[in-house]
Amino acid sequence: MQATADVTKKESSWSGWKGQAIDLLYWRNVKQSGAVFSSVLLLLFSLTQFSVVSVGAHLALAALSATISFRIYKSVLQAVQKTDEGHPFKAYLEIEIALSQDQISKYADKILLYTNTCMKELRRLFLVQDLIDSLKFAVLMWLLTYVGALFNGLTLLILAVVSMFSMPVVYEKHQAQIDQYVGLIRTQVNSVVGKIQAKIPGAKRKEE
Repeated sequence: MQATADVTKKESSWSGWKGQAIDLLYWRNVKQSGAVFSSVLLLLFSLTQFSVVSVGAHLALAALSATISFRIYKSVLQAVQKTDEGHPFKAYLEIEIALSQDQISKYADKILLYTNTCMKELRRLFLVQDLIDSLKFAVLMWLLTYVGALFNGLTLLILAVVSMFSMPVVYEKHQAQIDQYVGLIRTQVNSVVGKIQAKIPGAKRKEE
């Protein structure tokens, strides 16, 4: 019973985090989403101008300056008012932040599963188990050579963050039109792929 309760609690916690992430990306709370979005963008733009070590050190110094100043202020205030409220961050210091053995095992299992799946898929693509899939992968890699020539990793990460905070809202407002265009594109792509499969010997997928 205890194990079942723990699993239920973990699933509920995961669902809560997932719901909060969705709320952020869909701007359910404009102030909260705006704060997260601007903070992440500021961090990424800082990394384009300064090294990771420099940005990390400055962020740590800013956080320490704020916490130390607040701690001194509260200590002086308690001394003047002759109160004994204790450490100002006591509630946060008592929060349990350590990962349990079960959580570590669960995350390790997920990482192992994703790694094995990725290795099998890459082997399938590079050894041309399916000619069409390998050709698609080759086209994707060819396109990425142009993307890499135009953008660096940080620029792509900035674009990804902007897309994460904008695309869900756009899709939510114009879902019908987007689905229609995506369906048309998918139909055209499938038609082209079908013609290629018909003309290339051995390219047609085997029937299950």
